[in-house]
Amino acid sequence: MAIDLNLLRVFVAVAEGGTFRAAADRLGVTRSAVSQGIQRLEDILSQPLFQRSTRSVRLTEFGEKLLEGVAPHLAEITATLETAMDAVGAPKGLLRITATSIAERFLSGPLIASFAEAYPNITLDVTVSDDEFDIVAAGYDAGVRLGEVIEKDMVAIPVTGQQRQVAVASPKYFEKYGWPQHPKELTNHRCVGWRPHPQSAPYRWEFERDGQAFDVAVQPQVTTNDMLLMVRTALAGGGITFGIEETFQPYLERGELVSVLDDWLPPFAGFFIYFPSRRTVSPKLRALLDHIRDLRIKEWPPQTDGDLSCLHRR
Repeated sequence: MAIDLNLLRVFVAVAEGGTFRAAADRLGVTRSAVSQGIQRLEDILSQPLFQRSTRSVRLTEFGEKLLEGVAPHLAEITATLETAMDAVGAPKGLLRITATSIAERFLSGPLIASFAEAYPNITLDVTVSDDEFDIVAAGYDAGVRLGEVIEKDMVAIPVTGQQRQVAVASPKYFEKYGWPQHPKELTNHRCVGWRPHPQSAPYRWEFERDGQAFDVAVQPQVTTNDMLLMVRTALAGGGITFGIEETFQPYLERGELVSVLDDWLPPFAGFFIYFPSRRTVSPKLRALLDHIRDLRIKEWPPQTDGDLSCLHRR
């Protein structure tokens, strides 16, 4: 059975976008063209791929199986074709990346701005999300996460050096409510917590001492999925908050925030950019990997994790 690969691309775009309009916007075609493409593919396969409503579409059982089998291979084919076409020219095309909201070094601006300047023919589309999902099935070229949450079948390359979490608050908060001497005392303090989405419980604050790791359920008075709100609330004296040290570093250096319980918070493996090991690395993704490597060499002395090696920190 011969099937036009473009029909499969339309199918994957609809499955990932959730609507024909979203797929049309992603592919740069009309909604009618997307609808006709799906209808043609369903006629060829003699199976319905989507259950349609006025607002969205949902994969049928057959559609789910087709997506699972097609999406990874289609991504490989696309990457291989891009590699062949760009072999003699500058990297170009759309590069889709998803990054966790706490990847401060990647999202702070300079890395992306310098990459955009160095590679004007690459369009970088960055989605910030703290949900864990299959980046291949979702149509992303790569993701940026903490090493400990990356699946072992991925190639993981360091974006940062080691990271550390810190508990911070404003000086006026500590002057008013006192300084905790042990992590368990945090339950008696006003805390500003984080969770990735409304359906999840607030993140439990993790500590370690003498090789013994434990966490504290602080019962935050304020909970949010927005790191900037956490910072602003802490700066305003609203309580103690907790996160990656890099996020708070400018405020710590200026004395606007103060960290506590530092002896209970050792460093750990930092952030990595990851992508499927089975996929050919496209020129546009290779350009981003090389750019990250060059920035790391400038910022840190050479280390064991400073080159483009495969690392899996679990």
